[in-house]
Amino acid sequence: MKFTDLAEDSEDSGHTPAERIAAATRSTWVSVVVNLVLTLLQILAGIFSKSQALIADGIHSLSDLVADFVVLLASHHSRKDADADHPYGHHRFETAASLVLGLLLLAVGLGMLWSAVRKLESPETVQEVHVLALWVAGGALVSKELLFRYMLAVAKRVKSSMLVANAWHARSDAASSLVVGLGIIGNLAGYPILDPIAALIVGAMVTKMGWEFSWEALHDLMDRAVDEEEVAAIRQTLLDTPGVEGVHDVRTRKMGDMIVVDAHLEVDASLSVEAGHDISVAARNRVLQRHRVLNLMTHLDPWRKPDLDHDQAKVA
Repeated sequence: MKFTDLAEDSEDSGHTPAERIAAATRSTWVSVVVNLVLTLLQILAGIFSKSQALIADGIHSLSDLVADFVVLLASHHSRKDADADHPYGHHRFETAASLVLGLLLLAVGLGMLWSAVRKLESPETVQEVHVLALWVAGGALVSKELLFRYMLAVAKRVKSSMLVANAWHARSDAASSLVVGLGIIGNLAGYPILDPIAALIVGAMVTKMGWEFSWEALHDLMDRAVDEEEVAAIRQTLLDTPGVEGVHDVRTRKMGDMIVVDAHLEVDASLSVEAGHDISVAARNRVLQRHRVLNLMTHLDPWRKPDLDHDQAKVA
């Protein structure tokens, strides 16, 4: 999901940084409570009802619980001020946390796949599950879907890609609970093999999501640029600054949920150094106010108005 899909410019959010941090922390603690209850309920009910799919879903909830604590840790460290060793701040701690979340999902998913495949190799060992498993899977489905909607709403409000990743982690668990429920229904209907098949599908879903989160975070840690739409918006803000005659070589790199930008500004060559500097400062302030830009480094290039009469004379 692109950051530009989450919300409008940060100046329109109406929330102070402290309010954003408080909202993000509160939503994560809500997730901790929900995942703790579901983990215990699903694993215990899965053991009692002999449902491998429900146990797999409980392990997925456990991974959500661990992910919540990773988010809390990252949120605490990422808001530290810049220092001598980190002149741009600690925003990439969130990106690193997203990478950890992805790797965690990837490991959990591969473990689920291995367990389900081993069960499918010995279908005679698959037992009929108890109806309790179906009720627990249904409750987990509803709980996870409600949690996803709540966390995504908070993520949009506070503009955090890390919280978006954690919210979709909850949605993946809701989807897995749906698959588990269908597998349990099939098992109860006389097709026991559907329970480990459901566990296999859940494992594949978790593995895919883990790979995607890891890959995205890895690219961001390697100074990936933001999308062209956002670069064009930043370039237009620079061009709209009085005194800026042209803009080129706009380069961006992600710093957590923020952006670091380098740009060349063309200003009238006849201006003094001080006047050119003032234009550069004005352009920088406009960008910082209107976009999620952490820092803008500008380079001034001389611009000369074309001499049309001289050019026409040369052509003649």
